[in-house]
Amino acid sequence: MKLTVFGATGGTGLQLVRQALDLTHEITAVVRDPARLPAELRPRVDVVRADVMDPGAIISAIEGRDAVVCALGPRGTGPTTVHSAATRSIVAAMERAGVRRVLSVGAAGMVADAGDDPFTRYVLKPLVLQRILRHSFGDLAVAERLLRQSRLDWTIVRPSRLTDSGRTNRYRTAKDVNLRFGFLTSRADLADCVLDLIEDRSSVGHVISVAS
Repeated sequence: MKLTVFGATGGTGLQLVRQALDLTHEITAVVRDPARLPAELRPRVDVVRADVMDPGAIISAIEGRDAVVCALGPRGTGPTTVHSAATRSIVAAMERAGVRRVLSVGAAGMVADAGDDPFTRYVLKPLVLQRILRHSFGDLAVAERLLRQSRLDWTIVRPSRLTDSGRTNRYRTAKDVNLRFGFLTSRADLADCVLDLIEDRSSVGHVISVAS
């Protein structure tokens, strides 16, 4: 498949690019700074330097592709519009380019629901995580709303706290509900999950929770 990856130089993005190449997908990596992409990967991908916030600048990186994956994220815990602004731009560019399939990485911590254990649902998330990360989670909520309101074939993938512990090949998933005791997700498992979902039509229009 021909895939466009936004956030390709981040921890999750690099895992997505590496695993996608291992699966013989053709990858377009949209980056602000090509130098941040590891040297060994640059000859193997189509590197596009562009401002993701400008729909006109990214259309050429999306046209003719089978799917788009967004693994962008802000740094720090302060006010941010990274998620929402990027999503708004990507949706506009995809609709203009005629590409429909998009997968976006969110965060399980932003929602407390019946899938969580009682402590996580009523204490850890509302009283700790959602206070500390209120800016990022608020922006993610706007980004998710933009996807839901679009005409795209979207899937939102929500991992729990991300780690670099490596690929386990035994991660769990759940549809439209959090995973009980799903406290950690390795970036490698997250990438594997996202790539597996691209052709899974049953995940279109749904939120998929993932935990290692």
